This record gives sequence, structure tokens and C-alpha cells, in this order.
Amino acid sequence: MPKFYKATNKAGETVDGTWFFWCPGCNCLHSIKVPGWTFNGDVNRPTVTPSILVNGNPACHNPTAKRCHSFITDGKIAFCGDCEHELSGQTVELPDVENV
Repeated sequence: MPKFYKATNKAGETVDGTWFFWCPGCNCLHSIKVPGWTFNGDVNRPTVTPSILVNGNPACHNPTAKRCHSFITDGKIAFCGDCEHELSGQTVELPDVENV
């Protein structure tokens, strides 16, 4: 399974440049939108710039993760020290996601 996937509608058509990835710190999906972020196009070893900041995502399954700030480089997610979850300050492999 890829680490990044495109948002699609019920007909399987790509929607508005939105890409999703699973955040293991928040235990939920986060998204970026291209343009806006730069994405290298590699769904297995993605690199995204600039950083990704998520504040208060109510869909997340980690109630302590009110702030998530990260960089994605070469398939790894580096969590900044201002994250409010247990992976703050750590770098981990970006997990594979299933198309939902």
C-alpha cells in the first residue's frame, strides 16, 4: 500500500489536488493540497514542503493531539517538538495507508 494517496470521488476521479497520509502520532489521516505544498509525486517515499501543521483535528483518535507539526522527507515523518502527542521530537517511517 502507498504512504500517500489522492482524494477521489465515488467515480474514482481525482479531487482538487488533495493528498492524504496516516499520522501515527495523531492516529488519523492528515492531508495536504497541491498547489500549496510541494510534493515530489512519490507515493512510497514522499517528500513534502513546507512543514505540515494540524491544530485541533476533531476526527483524530488521539484526544491529547491538539497540535501536530511535522516534516515529511523521503518517506519519513519528523515530528517537531511543538507536537502534543507521544511522537513529539521523533522521526518515524510514514506508515502505509489504505484508500478510504
